[in-house]
Amino acid sequence: MFTGIVTDIGTITTAEQRGDLRLVIRCGYDMGGVDLGASIACSGCCLTVVDKGSNGGVDWFAVDASGETASKTASGMWSEGRRLNLERALKVGDELGGHIVTGHVDGVGEVLSVEPVGDSHKVTIAAPATLAPYIAEKGSITVDGVSLTVNDVTDAADGRAHFTLNIIPHTWDVTTLAELVAGRAVNLEIDVLARYLKRMEAVRAR
Repeated sequence: MFTGIVTDIGTITTAEQRGDLRLVIRCGYDMGGVDLGASIACSGCCLTVVDKGSNGGVDWFAVDASGETASKTASGMWSEGRRLNLERALKVGDELGGHIVTGHVDGVGEVLSVEPVGDSHKVTIAAPATLAPYIAEKGSITVDGVSLTVNDVTDAADGRAHFTLNIIPHTWDVTTLAELVAGRAVNLEIDVLARYLKRMEAVRAR
């Protein structure tokens, strides 16, 4: 379980296909305090630490991304040199600064535009039609592991939902969202509450 509050930015140093995709990620965490088997959210995808260490004073950890993981996440996400938003798993007693995030990517969105507005940036993203019913104005959504609030949402003719986000300077500076450009694919996780409400609605309609 996570909150969508990014605590580090990691960089994939190696990506080796060996059945599953073995990724080695350089990070700023003190890996001496991270157990093997621990969960770390990598740009919104919950992955398990299978190896760890330090090289020249720079800590790193390794994870295995399955074929299922690769097929359900943004294209190019797991390539060498890619920067990832990192968040360690929530501990009991931690401050819940964002919203409840599971680390399970529900779909891949497409960035439509990025516009500076004052000191912030307005980002418009198209979510796939399967996720459109779960996105609501002023609701929560996770984009590449970052907990954000939906400013507004419109339904497009192709069934997709176009929603806008306001990225404040702090979030812009401490996450990979500053790298967003039109056409880029992003990992999306809908609010878990919206998922359950949709299910309840479907059952009642039977």
